[in-house]
Amino acid sequence: MIQSFYHSIIFLFKTDTIVDIALEKASETNASLKIKLTPEDYKPEVDKKLKDYGRKVAMKGFRPGKVPASLIQKMYGKSILVDEINNLLSRTVSSYIRDNKLQVVGDPIPNREQADAIDWDNQSEFEFKYDLGLASDFEVYFDQLPAVPNYQIEAGDKELNETIENLQNQFHGHEHAEEAAEGDMLYGELTQERAEGEPFSTKTALPLNKVAEDALPQFIGKKKGDTLTFDIQAAFPDEKDRALATGVKGEEAAELQGEFTFTVEDITRNKPGELNQEFFDKVLGAGNVENEEQFRTKVQEIIGGNYEREANTLLRFTIEKTLLENIPITLPDEFLKQWLLEVNEGKFTPEQVEEQYDDFTRSVKLQLIKNKIAEQADIKVDFEEVMGVTRQMVREQFGFYGDDSQMSETIDRIARNYLMDDKNNGQNYTNMFNRVYDDKVIEYAKTQLDIQPQTVTLEEFKELAAANNNR
Repeated sequence: MIQSFYHSIIFLFKTDTIVDIALEKASETNASLKIKLTPEDYKPEVDKKLKDYGRKVAMKGFRPGKVPASLIQKMYGKSILVDEINNLLSRTVSSYIRDNKLQVVGDPIPNREQADAIDWDNQSEFEFKYDLGLASDFEVYFDQLPAVPNYQIEAGDKELNETIENLQNQFHGHEHAEEAAEGDMLYGELTQERAEGEPFSTKTALPLNKVAEDALPQFIGKKKGDTLTFDIQAAFPDEKDRALATGVKGEEAAELQGEFTFTVEDITRNKPGELNQEFFDKVLGAGNVENEEQFRTKVQEIIGGNYEREANTLLRFTIEKTLLENIPITLPDEFLKQWLLEVNEGKFTPEQVEEQYDDFTRSVKLQLIKNKIAEQADIKVDFEEVMGVTRQMVREQFGFYGDDSQMSETIDRIARNYLMDDKNNGQNYTNMFNRVYDDKVIEYAKTQLDIQPQTVTLEEFKELAAANNNR
Protein backbone atom coordinates (compact mmCIF):
# COMPACT_ATOMS: atom_id res chain seq x y z
CA MET A 1 0.00 0.00 0.00
CA ILE A 2 1.17 3.56 -0.69
CA GLN A 3 2.11 5.28 2.55
CA SER A 4 0.27 8.41 3.71
CA PHE A 5 3.30 10.56 3.02
CA TYR A 6 5.05 10.85 -0.34
CA HIS A 7 8.75 10.59 -0.75
CA SER A 8 10.56 10.58 -4.06
CA ILE A 9 13.87 9.07 -5.02
CA ILE A 10 14.95 10.00 -8.52
CA PHE A 11 17.52 8.10 -10.58
CA LEU A 12 18.61 9.63 -13.88
CA PHE A 13 19.53 7.21 -16.61
CA LYS A 14 20.81 7.75 -20.13
CA THR A 15 20.52 5.11 -22.81
CA ASP A 16 22.74 4.99 -25.88
CA THR A 17 20.17 7.20 -27.60
CA ILE A 18 20.43 9.91 -24.85
CA VAL A 19 16.90 9.33 -23.55
CA ASP A 20 16.05 11.05 -20.26
CA ILE A 21 14.39 8.69 -17.83
CA ALA A 22 13.74 9.15 -14.12
CA LEU A 23 12.49 6.74 -11.45
CA GLU A 24 10.30 8.25 -8.75
CA LYS A 25 9.56 6.02 -5.75
CA ALA A 26 6.37 6.76 -3.83
CA SER A 27 6.98 3.85 -1.47
CA GLU A 28 9.02 0.68 -1.20
CA THR A 29 6.70 -1.10 -3.62
CA ASN A 30 5.25 1.67 -5.81
CA ALA A 31 7.13 3.81 -8.29
CA SER A 32 6.84 5.50 -11.66
CA LEU A 33 9.12 5.98 -14.63
CA LYS A 34 9.07 9.35 -16.39
CA ILE A 35 10.54 9.51 -19.87
CA LYS A 36 11.22 12.63 -21.93
CA LEU A 37 11.84 12.33 -25.66
CA THR A 38 13.26 15.05 -27.88
CA PRO A 39 13.73 14.99 -31.68
CA GLU A 40 17.34 13.92 -31.15
CA ASP A 41 16.05 10.67 -29.63
CA TYR A 42 13.72 9.53 -32.38
CA LYS A 43 14.25 11.69 -35.51
CA PRO A 44 17.29 9.86 -37.00
CA GLU A 45 15.42 6.54 -37.08
CA VAL A 46 12.19 8.14 -38.32
CA ASP A 47 14.06 9.88 -41.16
CA LYS A 48 15.79 6.64 -42.07
CA LYS A 49 12.46 4.78 -42.32
CA LEU A 50 10.91 7.59 -44.37
CA LYS A 51 13.78 7.30 -46.87
CA ASP A 52 13.27 3.54 -47.02
CA TYR A 53 9.58 4.09 -47.76
CA GLY A 54 10.50 6.61 -50.46
CA ARG A 55 12.68 4.05 -52.22
CA LYS A 56 10.17 1.21 -52.01
CA VAL A 57 6.69 2.73 -52.22
CA ALA A 58 4.86 2.44 -55.56
CA MET A 59 2.58 5.39 -56.35
CA LYS A 60 0.68 6.17 -59.52
CA GLY A 61 2.21 9.03 -61.46
CA PHE A 62 5.70 8.63 -60.01
CA ARG A 63 8.59 6.45 -61.00
CA PRO A 64 9.86 4.03 -58.32
CA GLY A 65 12.02 5.93 -55.82
CA LYS A 66 10.92 9.34 -57.13
CA VAL A 67 7.92 10.04 -54.89
CA PRO A 68 8.47 13.48 -53.28
CA ALA A 69 9.63 13.34 -49.67
CA SER A 70 6.87 15.79 -48.66
CA LEU A 71 4.24 13.37 -49.97
CA ILE A 72 5.84 10.41 -48.18
CA GLN A 73 5.90 12.49 -44.99
CA LYS A 74 2.25 13.44 -45.38
CA MET A 75 1.10 9.88 -46.02
CA TYR A 76 3.29 7.85 -43.67
CA GLY A 77 5.06 10.26 -41.35
CA LYS A 78 2.68 10.07 -38.39
CA SER A 79 2.40 6.26 -38.34
CA ILE A 80 6.19 5.89 -38.63
CA LEU A 81 6.67 8.40 -35.80
CA VAL A 82 4.19 6.62 -33.53
CA ASP A 83 5.73 3.19 -34.22
CA GLU A 84 9.26 4.41 -33.61
CA ILE A 85 8.39 6.15 -30.35
CA ASN A 86 6.52 3.07 -29.11
CA ASN A 87 9.53 0.88 -29.95
CA LEU A 88 11.90 3.36 -28.31
CA LEU A 89 9.78 3.47 -25.15
CA SER A 90 9.65 -0.33 -24.96
CA ARG A 91 13.43 -0.64 -25.33
CA THR A 92 14.14 2.17 -22.90
CA VAL A 93 11.85 0.89 -20.14
CA SER A 94 13.10 -2.71 -20.50
CA SER A 95 16.75 -1.61 -20.48
CA TYR A 96 16.27 0.57 -17.43
CA ILE A 97 14.59 -2.19 -15.44
CA ARG A 98 17.26 -4.71 -16.46
CA ASP A 99 20.29 -2.45 -15.94
CA ASN A 100 19.08 -1.20 -12.55
CA LYS A 101 17.98 -4.70 -11.44
CA LEU A 102 14.54 -3.52 -10.37
CA GLN A 103 12.35 -6.29 -8.96
CA VAL A 104 9.35 -5.36 -11.06
CA VAL A 105 6.16 -7.39 -10.64
CA GLY A 106 3.47 -7.24 -13.26
CA ASP A 107 4.08 -5.01 -16.29
CA PRO A 108 4.72 -1.27 -16.36
CA ILE A 109 1.34 0.45 -16.81
CA PRO A 110 1.40 3.53 -19.08
CA ASN A 111 -0.52 6.67 -18.17
CA ARG A 112 -3.34 6.42 -20.71
CA GLU A 113 -4.66 9.96 -20.29
CA GLN A 114 -1.23 11.46 -20.86
CA ALA A 115 -0.68 9.33 -23.96
CA ASP A 116 -4.14 10.13 -25.39
CA ALA A 117 -3.50 13.88 -25.01
CA ILE A 118 -0.47 13.84 -27.34
CA ASP A 119 -0.76 15.99 -30.47
CA TRP A 120 1.18 13.86 -32.93
CA ASP A 121 0.83 16.47 -35.71
CA ASN A 122 2.38 19.38 -33.84
CA GLN A 123 4.42 18.13 -30.86
CA SER A 124 8.13 17.46 -31.21
CA GLU A 125 8.91 16.77 -27.55
CA PHE A 126 7.03 14.10 -25.61
CA GLU A 127 6.64 13.01 -22.00
CA PHE A 128 5.46 9.58 -20.87
CA LYS A 129 4.82 8.05 -17.49
CA TYR A 130 4.70 4.38 -16.49
CA ASP A 131 3.52 3.12 -13.11
CA LEU A 132 5.64 0.29 -11.69
CA GLY A 133 4.96 -2.30 -9.04
CA LEU A 134 8.07 -3.38 -7.14
CA ALA A 135 8.76 -6.20 -4.74
CA SER A 136 10.47 -5.21 -1.53
CA ASP A 137 14.19 -5.96 -1.14
CA PHE A 138 15.06 -9.32 0.39
CA GLU A 139 17.92 -11.80 0.68
CA VAL A 140 18.06 -15.59 0.93
CA TYR A 141 20.19 -16.80 3.83
CA PHE A 142 19.97 -20.58 3.90
CA ASP A 143 21.75 -20.86 7.24
CA GLN A 144 18.93 -18.85 8.86
CA LEU A 145 16.15 -21.09 7.57
CA PRO A 146 14.65 -23.92 9.66
CA ALA A 147 15.36 -27.58 9.00
CA VAL A 148 13.26 -29.27 6.32
CA PRO A 149 11.93 -32.81 6.92
CA ASN A 150 12.46 -35.36 4.17
CA TYR A 151 9.92 -38.09 4.74
CA GLN A 152 11.02 -41.60 3.76
CA ILE A 153 8.17 -44.07 3.48
CA GLU A 154 8.65 -47.40 5.17
CA ALA A 155 7.21 -50.07 2.90
CA GLY A 156 6.68 -53.24 4.92
CA ASP A 157 5.09 -56.62 4.29
CA LYS A 158 1.61 -55.11 4.60
CA GLU A 159 2.13 -52.75 1.64
CA LEU A 160 3.88 -55.49 -0.36
CA ASN A 161 1.10 -58.02 0.21
CA GLU A 162 -1.62 -55.47 -0.61
CA THR A 163 0.16 -54.52 -3.85
CA ILE A 164 0.52 -58.16 -4.91
CA GLU A 165 -3.14 -58.80 -4.09
CA ASN A 166 -4.16 -55.81 -6.23
CA LEU A 167 -2.00 -57.14 -9.06
CA GLN A 168 -3.63 -60.55 -8.77
CA ASN A 169 -7.05 -58.90 -9.07
CA GLN A 170 -5.88 -56.77 -11.98
CA PHE A 171 -4.36 -59.70 -13.88
CA HIS A 172 -7.16 -62.07 -12.99
CA GLY A 173 -8.39 -65.24 -14.63
CA HIS A 174 -11.91 -66.66 -14.76
CA GLU A 175 -13.72 -69.60 -13.23
CA HIS A 176 -17.23 -70.96 -13.57
CA ALA A 177 -19.55 -70.59 -10.59
CA GLU A 178 -22.64 -72.54 -9.58
CA GLU A 179 -24.45 -69.60 -7.99
CA ALA A 180 -24.37 -65.86 -8.85
CA ALA A 181 -22.63 -63.50 -6.44
CA GLU A 182 -21.70 -59.81 -6.53
CA GLY A 183 -19.25 -58.99 -9.34
CA ASP A 184 -20.07 -62.12 -11.38
CA MET A 185 -20.94 -62.16 -15.07
CA LEU A 186 -24.17 -63.91 -16.10
CA TYR A 187 -24.43 -65.33 -19.62
CA GLY A 188 -27.75 -66.26 -21.21
CA GLU A 189 -30.73 -65.15 -23.26
CA LEU A 190 -32.44 -61.79 -22.68
CA THR A 191 -35.99 -61.39 -24.05
CA GLN A 192 -38.95 -59.02 -23.97
CA GLU A 193 -42.44 -59.61 -25.33
CA ARG A 194 -43.84 -56.54 -27.09
CA ALA A 195 -47.43 -55.61 -27.93
CA GLU A 196 -46.33 -54.27 -31.28
CA GLY A 197 -43.52 -55.43 -33.53
CA GLU A 198 -41.09 -58.29 -33.15
CA PRO A 199 -40.20 -59.44 -29.60
CA PHE A 200 -36.72 -58.54 -28.34
CA SER A 201 -34.31 -61.47 -28.03
CA THR A 202 -30.53 -61.64 -27.76
CA LYS A 203 -27.73 -63.69 -26.29
CA THR A 204 -25.83 -61.43 -23.90
CA ALA A 205 -23.80 -61.10 -20.72
CA LEU A 206 -25.07 -59.18 -17.69
CA PRO A 207 -22.25 -57.68 -15.58
CA LEU A 208 -23.52 -57.68 -12.01
CA ASN A 209 -21.04 -54.94 -11.04
CA LYS A 210 -23.12 -52.60 -13.25
CA VAL A 211 -26.49 -53.50 -11.74
CA ALA A 212 -28.08 -50.90 -9.46
CA GLU A 213 -27.69 -51.72 -5.77
CA ASP A 214 -31.41 -51.92 -5.01
CA ALA A 215 -31.99 -54.26 -7.99
CA LEU A 216 -29.03 -56.55 -7.26
CA PRO A 217 -30.88 -58.98 -4.91
CA GLN A 218 -32.94 -60.17 -7.92
CA PHE A 219 -29.74 -61.56 -9.49
CA ILE A 220 -27.80 -62.82 -6.47
CA GLY A 221 -28.15 -66.57 -5.86
CA LYS A 222 -29.40 -67.46 -9.34
CA LYS A 223 -28.12 -70.70 -10.86
CA LYS A 224 -27.78 -72.14 -14.34
CA GLY A 225 -31.23 -72.66 -15.87
CA ASP A 226 -32.93 -70.11 -13.60
CA THR A 227 -35.12 -67.42 -15.13
CA LEU A 228 -35.67 -63.96 -13.67
CA THR A 229 -37.69 -60.92 -14.69
CA PHE A 230 -36.52 -57.36 -13.98
CA ASP A 231 -37.18 -53.76 -15.03
CA ILE A 232 -34.41 -52.82 -17.47
CA GLN A 233 -34.18 -49.15 -16.44
CA ALA A 234 -34.28 -49.92 -12.72
CA ALA A 235 -31.55 -52.56 -13.02
CA PHE A 236 -29.37 -50.54 -15.42
CA PRO A 237 -30.17 -46.84 -14.86
CA ASP A 238 -27.05 -45.74 -16.73
CA GLU A 239 -27.67 -45.72 -20.50
CA LYS A 240 -24.13 -46.91 -21.31
CA ASP A 241 -24.51 -49.86 -18.92
CA ARG A 242 -27.91 -50.62 -20.45
CA ALA A 243 -26.35 -50.67 -23.92
CA LEU A 244 -23.59 -52.99 -22.67
CA ALA A 245 -26.08 -55.37 -21.06
CA THR A 246 -28.45 -55.54 -24.05
CA GLY A 247 -25.97 -55.26 -26.89
CA VAL A 248 -27.91 -52.46 -28.62
CA LYS A 249 -26.61 -49.04 -29.62
CA GLY A 250 -26.61 -46.20 -27.14
CA GLU A 251 -29.50 -44.25 -28.63
CA GLU A 252 -31.61 -47.44 -28.81
CA ALA A 253 -30.71 -48.38 -25.24
CA ALA A 254 -32.01 -45.03 -24.04
CA GLU A 255 -35.47 -45.99 -25.33
CA LEU A 256 -35.57 -49.44 -23.72
CA GLN A 257 -38.05 -49.76 -20.87
CA GLY A 258 -40.31 -52.22 -19.13
CA GLU A 259 -39.73 -55.76 -17.88
CA PHE A 260 -37.20 -58.12 -19.49
CA THR A 261 -36.73 -61.83 -18.89
CA PHE A 262 -33.29 -63.41 -18.58
CA THR A 263 -32.48 -67.14 -18.59
CA VAL A 264 -29.12 -67.97 -16.97
CA GLU A 265 -26.95 -70.30 -19.06
CA ASP A 266 -23.56 -69.75 -17.40
CA ILE A 267 -21.93 -67.84 -14.54
CA THR A 268 -18.30 -66.73 -14.54
CA ARG A 269 -16.32 -65.16 -11.74
CA ASN A 270 -13.02 -63.33 -11.70
CA LYS A 271 -10.32 -65.50 -10.20
CA PRO A 272 -7.23 -63.79 -8.73
CA GLY A 273 -4.12 -64.52 -10.77
CA GLU A 274 -2.05 -67.40 -9.43
CA LEU A 275 1.55 -66.69 -8.44
CA ASN A 276 3.10 -68.64 -11.27
CA GLN A 277 5.41 -67.93 -14.20
CA GLU A 278 2.58 -66.88 -16.48
CA PHE A 279 1.46 -64.29 -13.91
CA PHE A 280 5.02 -63.03 -13.32
CA ASP A 281 5.51 -62.55 -17.07
CA LYS A 282 2.22 -60.66 -17.42
CA VAL A 283 3.11 -58.23 -14.63
CA LEU A 284 6.85 -57.69 -15.15
CA GLY A 285 7.51 -58.88 -18.68
CA ALA A 286 8.68 -62.24 -19.96
CA GLY A 287 11.70 -63.72 -18.21
CA ASN A 288 12.39 -60.86 -15.77
CA VAL A 289 11.84 -63.05 -12.70
CA GLU A 290 11.82 -66.81 -12.32
CA ASN A 291 10.13 -67.46 -8.99
CA GLU A 292 7.93 -65.93 -6.30
CA GLU A 293 10.87 -64.72 -4.19
CA GLN A 294 12.33 -62.78 -7.13
CA PHE A 295 8.85 -61.47 -7.95
CA ARG A 296 8.31 -60.14 -4.42
CA THR A 297 11.75 -58.51 -4.44
CA LYS A 298 11.06 -56.79 -7.76
CA VAL A 299 7.64 -55.56 -6.67
CA GLN A 300 9.20 -54.26 -3.45
CA GLU A 301 11.69 -52.27 -5.55
CA ILE A 302 8.90 -50.81 -7.67
CA ILE A 303 6.95 -49.83 -4.55
CA GLY A 304 10.06 -48.19 -3.14
CA GLY A 305 10.60 -46.24 -6.36
CA ASN A 306 7.00 -45.04 -6.40
CA TYR A 307 7.21 -44.00 -2.76
CA GLU A 308 10.48 -42.20 -3.40
CA ARG A 309 8.88 -40.13 -6.17
CA GLU A 310 5.98 -39.24 -3.90
CA ALA A 311 8.41 -38.33 -1.10
CA ASN A 312 10.45 -36.14 -3.46
CA THR A 313 7.30 -34.34 -4.55
CA LEU A 314 6.41 -33.60 -0.93
CA LEU A 315 10.01 -32.54 -0.18
CA ARG A 316 9.89 -30.05 -3.03
CA PHE A 317 6.59 -28.68 -1.76
CA THR A 318 8.01 -28.42 1.78
CA ILE A 319 11.12 -26.58 0.56
CA GLU A 320 8.98 -24.05 -1.31
CA LYS A 321 6.74 -23.64 1.72
CA THR A 322 9.77 -23.07 3.95
CA LEU A 323 11.16 -20.42 1.62
CA LEU A 324 7.84 -18.61 1.40
CA GLU A 325 7.13 -18.65 5.13
CA ASN A 326 10.58 -17.48 6.21
CA ILE A 327 11.55 -14.90 3.57
CA PRO A 328 9.24 -11.90 3.90
CA ILE A 329 8.46 -10.06 0.68
CA THR A 330 6.05 -7.15 0.35
CA LEU A 331 4.18 -6.70 -2.92
CA PRO A 332 2.25 -3.71 -4.34
CA ASP A 333 -1.17 -5.27 -3.81
CA GLU A 334 -3.38 -2.53 -5.24
CA PHE A 335 -1.12 -2.13 -8.28
CA LEU A 336 -1.12 -5.87 -8.97
CA LYS A 337 -4.90 -6.18 -8.65
CA GLN A 338 -5.36 -3.34 -11.12
CA TRP A 339 -2.76 -4.84 -13.45
CA LEU A 340 -4.48 -8.24 -13.35
CA LEU A 341 -7.76 -6.62 -14.36
CA GLU A 342 -6.14 -4.72 -17.23
CA VAL A 343 -3.95 -7.52 -18.59
CA ASN A 344 -6.90 -9.95 -18.66
CA GLU A 345 -9.08 -7.45 -20.53
CA GLY A 346 -12.38 -8.04 -18.78
CA LYS A 347 -12.01 -11.81 -18.40
CA PHE A 348 -12.10 -11.48 -14.61
CA THR A 349 -14.17 -9.33 -12.29
CA PRO A 350 -12.61 -7.51 -9.32
CA GLU A 351 -14.26 -10.11 -7.08
CA GLN A 352 -12.62 -12.98 -8.98
CA VAL A 353 -9.23 -11.27 -8.83
CA GLU A 354 -9.65 -10.82 -5.09
CA GLU A 355 -10.61 -14.47 -4.67
CA GLN A 356 -7.53 -15.76 -6.52
CA TYR A 357 -5.10 -13.08 -5.38
CA ASP A 358 -3.44 -15.04 -2.56
CA ASP A 359 -2.55 -17.92 -4.90
CA PHE A 360 -1.23 -15.45 -7.45
CA THR A 361 0.99 -13.63 -4.96
CA ARG A 362 2.30 -16.95 -3.64
CA SER A 363 3.54 -17.86 -7.11
CA VAL A 364 5.00 -14.37 -7.64
CA LYS A 365 6.90 -14.44 -4.36
CA LEU A 366 8.13 -17.98 -4.95
CA GLN A 367 9.43 -17.04 -8.40
CA LEU A 368 11.21 -13.98 -6.99
CA ILE A 369 12.90 -16.15 -4.36
CA LYS A 370 13.94 -18.74 -6.94
CA ASN A 371 15.35 -16.01 -9.17
CA LYS A 372 17.36 -14.68 -6.22
CA ILE A 373 18.72 -18.17 -5.48
CA ALA A 374 19.63 -18.64 -9.14
CA GLU A 375 21.47 -15.33 -9.12
CA GLN A 376 23.36 -16.20 -5.93
CA ALA A 377 24.32 -19.66 -7.21
CA ASP A 378 24.96 -18.49 -10.80
CA ILE A 379 22.43 -21.05 -12.07
CA LYS A 380 22.00 -21.03 -15.83
CA VAL A 381 20.15 -23.27 -18.27
CA ASP A 382 21.50 -24.06 -21.74
CA PHE A 383 19.76 -25.51 -24.78
CA GLU A 384 21.28 -28.97 -24.40
CA GLU A 385 19.86 -29.26 -20.87
CA VAL A 386 16.41 -28.39 -22.20
CA MET A 387 16.85 -30.92 -25.00
CA GLY A 388 17.89 -33.61 -22.50
CA VAL A 389 14.70 -33.24 -20.47
CA THR A 390 12.59 -33.10 -23.64
CA ARG A 391 14.22 -36.28 -24.97
CA GLN A 392 13.32 -38.08 -21.75
CA MET A 393 9.74 -36.82 -21.99
CA VAL A 394 9.53 -38.16 -25.55
CA ARG A 395 10.88 -41.56 -24.43
CA GLU A 396 8.28 -41.82 -21.69
CA GLN A 397 5.33 -40.63 -23.77
CA PHE A 398 6.04 -42.78 -26.81
CA GLY A 399 7.55 -45.76 -24.97
CA PHE A 400 10.88 -45.49 -26.79
CA TYR A 401 13.52 -47.77 -25.28
CA GLY A 402 17.03 -48.60 -26.41
CA ASP A 403 19.96 -46.44 -27.47
CA ASP A 404 20.65 -47.39 -31.08
CA SER A 405 21.46 -44.54 -33.47
CA GLN A 406 18.20 -44.72 -35.40
CA MET A 407 16.14 -44.55 -32.21
CA SER A 408 18.22 -41.61 -30.93
CA GLU A 409 17.73 -39.72 -34.21
CA THR A 410 13.97 -40.26 -34.04
CA ILE A 411 13.81 -39.04 -30.45
CA ASP A 412 15.96 -35.99 -31.29
CA ARG A 413 13.75 -35.08 -34.23
CA ILE A 414 10.54 -35.32 -32.19
CA ALA A 415 12.08 -33.36 -29.30
CA ARG A 416 13.32 -30.55 -31.56
CA ASN A 417 10.02 -30.31 -33.41
CA TYR A 418 8.21 -30.07 -30.08
CA LEU A 419 10.49 -27.32 -28.76
CA MET A 420 10.48 -25.32 -31.99
CA ASP A 421 6.75 -25.57 -32.69
CA ASP A 422 5.75 -22.16 -34.06
CA LYS A 423 2.04 -22.73 -33.52
CA ASN A 424 2.23 -21.71 -29.87
CA ASN A 425 4.84 -18.94 -30.19
CA GLY A 426 7.63 -20.89 -28.54
CA GLN A 427 5.61 -21.72 -25.43
CA ASN A 428 6.78 -25.35 -25.45
CA TYR A 429 10.41 -24.25 -25.21
CA THR A 430 9.56 -21.73 -22.49
CA ASN A 431 7.74 -24.38 -20.46
CA MET A 432 10.59 -26.88 -20.72
CA PHE A 433 13.18 -24.19 -19.95
CA ASN A 434 11.27 -23.16 -16.83
CA ARG A 435 11.00 -26.81 -15.78
CA VAL A 436 14.79 -27.30 -16.00
CA TYR A 437 15.45 -23.95 -14.32
CA ASP A 438 13.08 -24.73 -11.47
CA ASP A 439 14.57 -28.20 -10.95
CA LYS A 440 18.11 -26.80 -10.78
CA VAL A 441 17.11 -24.18 -8.22
CA ILE A 442 15.40 -26.76 -6.00
CA GLU A 443 18.35 -29.16 -6.28
CA TYR A 444 20.71 -26.37 -5.24
CA ALA A 445 18.45 -25.46 -2.32
CA LYS A 446 18.61 -29.08 -1.14
CA THR A 447 22.41 -28.78 -0.85
CA GLN A 448 22.12 -25.61 1.25
CA LEU A 449 19.22 -26.41 3.56
CA ASP A 450 19.31 -28.63 6.63
CA ILE A 451 17.43 -31.65 5.23
CA GLN A 452 16.49 -34.10 7.98
CA PRO A 453 15.35 -37.62 6.96
CA GLN A 454 12.31 -38.91 8.82
CA THR A 455 10.94 -42.43 8.38
CA VAL A 456 7.13 -42.67 8.35
CA THR A 457 4.53 -45.29 7.55
CA LEU A 458 2.48 -45.01 4.39
CA GLU A 459 -0.59 -43.91 6.34
CA GLU A 460 1.41 -41.21 8.15
CA PHE A 461 2.80 -40.02 4.84
CA LYS A 462 -0.67 -39.78 3.30
CA GLU A 463 -1.83 -37.67 6.25
CA LEU A 464 1.21 -35.38 5.92
CA ALA A 465 0.71 -34.98 2.17
CA ALA A 466 -2.99 -34.22 2.60
CA ALA A 467 -2.27 -31.67 5.34
CA ASN A 468 0.27 -29.85 3.15
CA ASN A 469 -2.01 -29.86 0.11
CA ASN A 470 -4.79 -28.22 2.13
CA ARG A 471 -2.61 -25.32 3.24
